[in-house]
Amino acid sequence: MISEFDILSEKINQLAEMAHVLRRENADLRLKNAELKLENQQLADRISGAYERVSSLIQALPGTVNEEIAE
Repeated sequence: MISEFDILSEKINQLAEMAHVLRRENADLRLKNAELKLENQQLADRISGAYERVSSLIQALPGTVNEEIAE
């Protein structure tokens, strides 16, 4: 009978440790997710800025489609 309690106690300890490990892993993953979301937003902002600069340069080129339509 005591052996059964010892086995149960050991399994409970393993379960508690596993829950602790999973909580730490979950916290780490949440932090990594937040970092990646920020990085993604920064990259999207850079792409948007580059798109605007390229669009401005294209508009400034002589003989662009917009100038030909206006003539």
